[in-house]
Amino acid sequence: MASTIQVRVDDELKMKSDQLFQDLGTDTTAAIKMFLTQAVAYNGFPFELRRTVAGCSPYLPLSEEEMLGKLRVSREHVKQGNYRDAEDVVSGMRDKYGL
Repeated sequence: MASTIQVRVDDELKMKSDQLFQDLGTDTTAAIKMFLTQAVAYNGFPFELRRTVAGCSPYLPLSEEEMLGKLRVSREHVKQGNYRDAEDVVSGMRDKYGL
């Protein structure tokens, strides 16, 4: 027996998610089934949930000025020797998370 779930979402969200899932070779219904399957397998949400700090959403694009500012700060860190080699970072993550 199969059950039906109805969800109301904003038209723009529906359009964007339909296009995303189509680009990924599936459809929204299959994606929702995948989400539910993974939620049951994880015994919770299959991704990390966090509150975002005001003005620090990772989903908001940076302006060109903001991006250039971040690049300037990064270059200053490099000049000061304040950086880590990517291989060391990956190795540390593997050690920390058992990967």
